[in-house]
Amino acid sequence: MPEVVIARPREGKFNKNAARRVRRAGKIPAVLYGAGHEPVAVEVDPKQITRILYSETGHNTIFDVDLSGNGLAKAMIVDWQVEPIKDAIIHIDLKRIALDKTLEVSVPVKLVGSAIGVKTFGGILDQVLREVEIECLPANIPSHIDVDVTNLGLHEVLRVKDLPHSDKYKFLIEEDAVIAHVISIKEEVAPAAEEAAAAPAEPEVAKKGKTEAAEGEAKK
Repeated sequence: MPEVVIARPREGKFNKNAARRVRRAGKIPAVLYGAGHEPVAVEVDPKQITRILYSETGHNTIFDVDLSGNGLAKAMIVDWQVEPIKDAIIHIDLKRIALDKTLEVSVPVKLVGSAIGVKTFGGILDQVLREVEIECLPANIPSHIDVDVTNLGLHEVLRVKDLPHSDKYKFLIEEDAVIAHVISIKEEVAPAAEEAAAAPAEPEVAKKGKTEAAEGEAKK
């Protein structure tokens, strides 16, 4: 059974002070929109939202929203704001979902196995893309896409075209986009050394001053 999130309509003015009052009451201010309906300002239980976000499917979870007895609507979390100090969710956007219409969502990519380029040749496995965008029906959203990197050697690259493909979803990213690669430790050190060598011998401010002075002399 999907989670049923109770969403109570917010009353009064919808400004920062009103949002603070909602949070002081132990709720999260939210907006429910989409599927041809007018946006509705609501408040929801933070425990329910946290449980959804930390589930296996995370923000791609499809759940039911009970809008104060007005029936259930399928929805998902499309955006949220977190207070950095307390790490508490302070606002979320909920989108109504039509089960017969495709969605564009970001799905995590999980690298499985130990790359031979790391295990045997001492390289470093660098994951460039941790999520990929796909298009699919809501019921076909995968919690994550697994890819085996066991045979990935030193200096070899794993691309989107190497990920498992399915007729249930379509990738919205270039097939040649890099997911991960195995690099050597020297490659990690080299850019830092090059940046140090290319660093100016004197501050940019001094350079600018000299340029302006030279221009002044030229105008005399």
